[in-house]
Amino acid sequence: MRAYTSRRNSIATAIADVLKTLDGSGEFQTDLEGRVNTKLKFFDEINTFPEVCVSVGSERRVYHTAGYKDRFLNVVIRCYVKDEESADVLEGLLEDIETVLEENSRLVYKDRLGASQCTQEVTILSIDTDEGVLNPLGVGEIICEVRY
Repeated sequence: MRAYTSRRNSIATAIADVLKTLDGSGEFQTDLEGRVNTKLKFFDEINTFPEVCVSVGSERRVYHTAGYKDRFLNVVIRCYVKDEESADVLEGLLEDIETVLEENSRLVYKDRLGASQCTQEVTILSIDTDEGVLNPLGVGEIICEVRY
């Protein structure tokens, strides 16, 4: 049996699963109604807004003594909205996502062999938007780093 299996897609799925909890209730402004997926989409592929796409990027490793290594995976969360006030709607969605990521920094997920694993932390590296240029459409992007 392999000592290590790829966890990239499992981590993206775990992030998507916690984002699906955004239902517009309580402190949350956005109801995603299950419109979160792990495949990158473009505006012409989206029919219902808001839509959130979680995809994995580059991964790096930091090697320590005794064979221990930290893995750092970049995850891109792209958000699409459509509203006459797209900049405001997008800002609310990004705030909701940031809150969910901070509250779920230690994600439990299954690796490819079905074993339970846990991330060490999720750190937001950047948040960027189209600044209303595409109004009534809006696109935002959160890049985070997952240490596992």
